[in-house]
Amino acid sequence: MKETSAITPNQKFEGHTDTVLGIIHPPDLQRIITCSLDGSLRVWDLESGKQIEEDWRDGESAVKTIALSPDGKKVVCGSLDGAVRLWDIDTCKVIAKWTGHTRIVGSVCWSRDGRRVLSGSSDGTARQWDVESGETVLELMETGHAQVWAVAYLPDMTLIATGGMDGPSMSTIDGKKEYSIKIWDAKTGMLVATLNGHKHPVCCLAWTADGTALISGSYDSSIRKWDTTKWKQTLVLEHTLPVSAIAISPNGRILASASFDKTARLWNLDNGQPISSPLQHSERVNYVSFSADGKLLATGCWDKNAYTWDVATIVKEAGLDELLSDVQVS
Repeated sequence: MKETSAITPNQKFEGHTDTVLGIIHPPDLQRIITCSLDGSLRVWDLESGKQIEEDWRDGESAVKTIALSPDGKKVVCGSLDGAVRLWDIDTCKVIAKWTGHTRIVGSVCWSRDGRRVLSGSSDGTARQWDVESGETVLELMETGHAQVWAVAYLPDMTLIATGGMDGPSMSTIDGKKEYSIKIWDAKTGMLVATLNGHKHPVCCLAWTADGTALISGSYDSSIRKWDTTKWKQTLVLEHTLPVSAIAISPNGRILASASFDKTARLWNLDNGQPISSPLQHSERVNYVSFSADGKLLATGCWDKNAYTWDVATIVKEAGLDELLSDVQVS
């Protein structure tokens, strides 16, 4: 890694009245949408940093997580009231509200074909929803997690990964607790594999686009890469405090991570090395999200603001232009 001077955000988005927990990038590359514990979703102009629509609200419940549909037309979010809500981006209205979870929904994920949504909840279950009917098509009741904090589809939609705070039957190695990642068959709900290694709850998961690796982030301050052909750990990266979120760039070459240590970090996934000095924030960082072209990173912070960072410039200044190649933008 080349020595770099302090990196500053290229835009700041102010207006939420509580911490920002999720960010998505519509495909037009002109806006971001954020969600917050203040109970709102907000749309922002990337260039000016100004909010460009009224708040999106449905009730008073805080919004914990957000995900954009593959076609860029719908948004799904999970809330503290246990509901999963589906929003239409054009009308800014809720078009469906799915109930079944009994506690906080802290993670949601779309299937690649846009026909299914996966949700994980502090009630210890994960659910797979049919988007058209709103019905639960698969419910993982006995996950082994007391709380499910993270869910993720394998890109080909055959497998589901879950992580979180494990239950009383959690495994121990040499007397130390091991927090697991569970891999499930997406059709049958049968357990396929259990990945052990994290020492504290697993809070975020992301598959690489080719499905050959799974990345996990944990409150043990580590990020781990798992070979999904052998279900073995191949790489460990470290923050100094708990990891709160991860994201993989669209071309699969760059990993972004967020942490309670008040930084977001960019990593070269080819070799596990940091790309630049950390992206400093005033408070802990809750979320990271890449734009569709991989050239912009958005971060959500405990200070109630969101920020964007020029990944293209950061990578070029590090002499790693090749990490920006092969991005396909629809």
